[in-house]
Amino acid sequence: MNKKILYVGGGLIALALVAFIALQFFLGSIVTAGINKFAPRLTQTTVKLAGANISPLTGQGTLSGLVVGNPRGWSENNLCALGEIHLDVAPFSLFGDHIVVNEIEIEAPEFNYETKIVASNVKDLLKNIEQVTGSRDKAVAPVAKSGRPIKLEVKRFRLKNGKVRLSVGATVMTVPMPPIELAGLGTKEGGITPDQLVLAIMKDVTASIVGAAVQAAGQIDWTSKAAATEGIKKAGDAIKGLFGGEKKK
Repeated sequence: MNKKILYVGGGLIALALVAFIALQFFLGSIVTAGINKFAPRLTQTTVKLAGANISPLTGQGTLSGLVVGNPRGWSENNLCALGEIHLDVAPFSLFGDHIVVNEIEIEAPEFNYETKIVASNVKDLLKNIEQVTGSRDKAVAPVAKSGRPIKLEVKRFRLKNGKVRLSVGATVMTVPMPPIELAGLGTKEGGITPDQLVLAIMKDVTASIVGAAVQAAGQIDWTSKAAATEGIKKAGDAIKGLFGGEKKK
């Protein structure tokens, strides 16, 4: 009798373990597929998430290998690679249309900042997102099984240890990116759509990248032989002027 109980108990544990692994894989696959389908429509660029791993019990997980391409009119380089994105989600909210995210933390993202003096790849990406968000295209917004649009509430967002690579002519610099911390995204509204969330975050990310670009432009010795041509010197002065920096005297 005792052996039968042990066998039954062991079988139940095995089934529970298999179910847990299957659900974890299922959630990761759903998130990966959703981002790879939704994000390119929103950014109007290539977007690729390599994989996601989310625990159905704790709601904690990691998104890895998220890469965003440049908007049209810029180089074929990627605009950014976001490193690892750590998530802490209220577990049961994952299965509804109002998903509560306790924390999103992006660790060590890398941004390639390109500028044509009067424009930049980062600002063009922001314009793309604003355009799609403003259109309220229902085909872009993901929906839950209930048929209602998915709403998100993010209690805390953090981006840290980021880097910005700035290219002006032959001069290339990599500078640290100021950290970003946001709180209560979508809380007052009772949840916001994914495109609204991305837009809210991207506004701060753009400002942080521009701040790093200003810092980089201020560090370049435009009178040195390394930046000898008058065209590059004017480009550097224009960047600083465009973003509120001052020329060196």
